[in-house]
Amino acid sequence: MKLLRYGQAGAEKPGILDQDGRIRDLSAHVGDIGGRWLAPEGLAAIAALPLDSLPLVDANTRLGPCVGGTGKFICIGLNYSDHAAETGASVPTEPVIFMKATSAIQGPNDPVEIPRGSEKTDWEVELGVIIGKTAKYVSEADALDHVAGYCVINDLSERAFQIERQGQWTKGKSCDTFGPLGPWLVTKDEVPDPQNLDMWLEVNGHRYQNGSTRTMVYGVAFVVSYLSQFMSLQPGDVISTGTPPGVGLGQKPPVYLKVGDRMELGIQGLGQQAQVCVSS
Repeated sequence: MKLLRYGQAGAEKPGILDQDGRIRDLSAHVGDIGGRWLAPEGLAAIAALPLDSLPLVDANTRLGPCVGGTGKFICIGLNYSDHAAETGASVPTEPVIFMKATSAIQGPNDPVEIPRGSEKTDWEVELGVIIGKTAKYVSEADALDHVAGYCVINDLSERAFQIERQGQWTKGKSCDTFGPLGPWLVTKDEVPDPQNLDMWLEVNGHRYQNGSTRTMVYGVAFVVSYLSQFMSLQPGDVISTGTPPGVGLGQKPPVYLKVGDRMELGIQGLGQQAQVCVSS
């Protein structure tokens, strides 16, 4: 299934994409695409609904972030060896974990704000993992049983805030609008191998990133298991699993986003996003 949320920011309704790619309204049956509806029982209940009888939604309606009520937005840094090399970093011996503020979350096609004082706002296409069932001390073999589905994420970053100023990476990753999620939450039954998905990102029509989840250092199952050793993962939590090479920081010379730039990005089977950069 391809689940989504649509409508005005802060007042999104749950929806689902039908077999013809049309949005159907789930709000008479589902509270939100989040919480208990992401558990296996909740997803099974949604799957049992007769899609053709659900109301159609205007195709031009705004799409919101594909999951609601996210408690944690966890990111994995330097998880592609070729991306680590382009930024001058070495491949970590364990996953690098940092948090992104949930206030950064927005719809997949909403404008991206260039923060005040920013000179190095950058892009990162990433595979998002959405937790469906609480995970605590789970094994790698059982980890995917706790995943509801996957989505596209643009893990936007302000490199000067992130790298050149004191402290951890969080302040360079958490600016408002720096976490577009969606367009859909694609349930895991439609993604038989999350380690074999092509991914790409373009700025103003120029393709900068053209990679695949095949080159991840730490795969999805390992990451979910690893994180669950340090914190419980709850339904609706989002994990952003790292980016392949081609970010602005890695260009020679570096290239950064400016007001008016347009990003387009996507992951095989998970849909596409498009954002225009605006001033904050």
